[in-house]
Amino acid sequence: MMLSPQKQAVALAVAIGMALPGTAMATNGYFSHGYGLKSKGMAGTGVAKPLDTMDAAINPANMVMNGNRLDAGAVLFSPQRNYTVNQVGPFLGPETGAFSLVPGTFESENEAFLIPNFGWNMMIDDVSAFGISVFGNGGMNTEYKDVSVPTPAGPFEVGTYGSGQIPGANPVAGIDLMQLIVAPTYSRKINDKASWGASLILQASLFEATGLASFGGFSTNPGALTDNDTETAFGAGVKLGISGEVAPGFSLGASWQSKISMGELDDYAGLFAEQGDFDTPMTFSLGAAWDVNEQNTILFDYQFIDYSDIAAIANPLLPNLFQCFGGDPNSCLGGSNGSGFGWEDMNIYKIGYQYDAGKWQIRAGFSTNDGTIPDSEMLFNILAPATVEDHWTAGFSVDVGKSSGLDFSFMYAPNVKLSGGNSLAATPAGDTQIIDIEMKQYEFGANYSWRY
Repeated sequence: MMLSPQKQAVALAVAIGMALPGTAMATNGYFSHGYGLKSKGMAGTGVAKPLDTMDAAINPANMVMNGNRLDAGAVLFSPQRNYTVNQVGPFLGPETGAFSLVPGTFESENEAFLIPNFGWNMMIDDVSAFGISVFGNGGMNTEYKDVSVPTPAGPFEVGTYGSGQIPGANPVAGIDLMQLIVAPTYSRKINDKASWGASLILQASLFEATGLASFGGFSTNPGALTDNDTETAFGAGVKLGISGEVAPGFSLGASWQSKISMGELDDYAGLFAEQGDFDTPMTFSLGAAWDVNEQNTILFDYQFIDYSDIAAIANPLLPNLFQCFGGDPNSCLGGSNGSGFGWEDMNIYKIGYQYDAGKWQIRAGFSTNDGTIPDSEMLFNILAPATVEDHWTAGFSVDVGKSSGLDFSFMYAPNVKLSGGNSLAATPAGDTQIIDIEMKQYEFGANYSWRY
């Protein structure tokens, strides 16, 4: 029996949703720099301009302006990250009580991730539409192998945080965070030039951490701290948006996404603050699109990510761990005030350009953010080196028939290095180690669109 186009679209959404948990990204913190190949080619802009069925991830108000449409594509994402420990004093081994790291430069494994996306939109009538968009919201992945010290018997794999010295513990430190979103969306025209929309954000988060056994003495639940395989949590939120032309050729848009309340990651309740609570932060975006003429469009977007509202992300490493060591269980890992990554709120500024020649379009863009990791938080952020600030993008689209087309995009994020002291290996004279974390990124994507 043949399925209708609508049922085929829903079935494909489910299939892609099942495939997405092999993905990871980290561009603006752990959010993607853009969603959909057209937006990605313009540095993630598109709040005030309808582009494709990934609009639900940017501004759901624009979905109704896309008509009956299906998009299916994928990007190949390559983050290249490493950390360096620079010794500036005597090496303090575990016998001193200091949390001293092995000096040297160590690169993370896993430098290629395939990230699919899917979107479908159907006009209900002349003024309203319903669609489903499936995409990876963001993530982070690190895996540091072969962190070793020489011994008479050969190299001994200590591990980034020294877990190799604990019998039976995994020395390979790293995390794997993946977030899948399915967004059913209703959008409606206010008039021919303006619209509003709302999406239900259904999110699945998958998380795994390894090589952190050395922090067991700082955890409320050492058995739920590390090496517990992949744990899954589910949650929901909403995304609202409005967009419209306010003057001939000039449009404004705005969207807001609520904090997504996730179920607790029980297998990592001894790692994340508030007993494994890891919600997704609230975001909002503002955008403008200026059609200079029939062929040239310039877009400007601003995005804010409220990382400071999520304790597992925002709580600092110190003084919380010192308070834990002093007898305050609420300040231990997993406690109500447990240590996190110390991330700050992020502001992102984007500019995009499109040249439209009818059957094909060319795009370019640039975005920059103000960073999220303070220099006092290097030790834990070896696991999550979200250092990238700038994104340079390009892309193009071409029609391959009366009702179908292909989209392509490319992104380059230059290397950014952050440096700070290892405050858990400090002496009265100051830090004995300086930690550098750094990352650069490449991304190439392709998408097929069908207008029916």
